[in-house]
Amino acid sequence: MTAESMAIQPKRETLATGFRPSRWPALPWKDPHAVAPEDLAEFITSVTQAYAKDPENADLLTCLGIAHAMNFDVYRSLDALEEACRIAPQNFFARYKYSELLFRLKVVERAEEETAAALDLAGNNWELSLARRQLSEIRKVRRSGLTRPNWTKSLRRPALGFLLLLLGLSCVYVLWK
Repeated sequence: MTAESMAIQPKRETLATGFRPSRWPALPWKDPHAVAPEDLAEFITSVTQAYAKDPENADLLTCLGIAHAMNFDVYRSLDALEEACRIAPQNFFARYKYSELLFRLKVVERAEEETAAALDLAGNNWELSLARRQLSEIRKVRRSGLTRPNWTKSLRRPALGFLLLLLGLSCVYVLWK
């Protein structure tokens, strides 16, 4: 095995008893419907148990975040991936998967920042190509205007203006009658 494939192989002592790793690297499923919900629930339980034994393992948290995302549990997925990035800020896959989830949630500006950070952490050509491809998709979405609006401005003025307009219309209506 090469050094790269050894880096992503799970350690037997950190896994729960019911989880049997394959000799192939674990890759996220592309289609959430291709995985039986029972298998996914079993995997989530197994990884959660393994994480309870080793709470400083960012790779386990990244796997847990991916599994929660596959289970359509966005908040748990975000929590797990944010914690993985906090524990290991130099972990490429934690940053990459966190940025991918943000991108899928259309939080494009934050996803672009996290993908750029992951691009800086890329250690080989494959990681570099993943991050570059995602960054180009993010920029394509930004150019097409399919992003969520940024709520950076206060809504106080429009709300006050609307209230004054309603008050004025109410006064005119009362005086008219």
